[in-house]
Amino acid sequence: MARRRLGERTVFLPWERQGALRRLGLRRARPLVVAALFAAALGGLWARERQRSGVRATRAAILVARRALDTYRADHEGQCPPGGLDELAQRGYLAQASGDAWGRPLRLSCPGRRSGKAYDLLSDGPDGEPGGLDRVE
Repeated sequence: MARRRLGERTVFLPWERQGALRRLGLRRARPLVVAALFAAALGGLWARERQRSGVRATRAAILVARRALDTYRADHEGQCPPGGLDELAQRGYLAQASGDAWGRPLRLSCPGRRSGKAYDLLSDGPDGEPGGLDRVE
């Protein structure tokens, strides 16, 4: 009988031995885990793209409203409309009162809060909090 060397003695846990995946039944679960991770990644990408498309649509609405507001101010000696964006729609400068991609109206503050700005036109963003960190200007 051959002698064993002391350095070769090790303790194996059941999942460390060769073929442990087969015995525990995890080989069959591997495709499901990969599919679940893939679905989670796609869901994250979809949510991010949905928010980004909302920001792009809101920026486009702000650009249209800004052009109408600049036209109104040019016609009225630099004055802002007293009724806000609704008045621009009533007077024909806008086709309809502008809103953001999340269904809320755009905010117009005249004069602007920053020095040198005649007006501020912005959206509250996806969360709808006034002055939040995700606002769109």
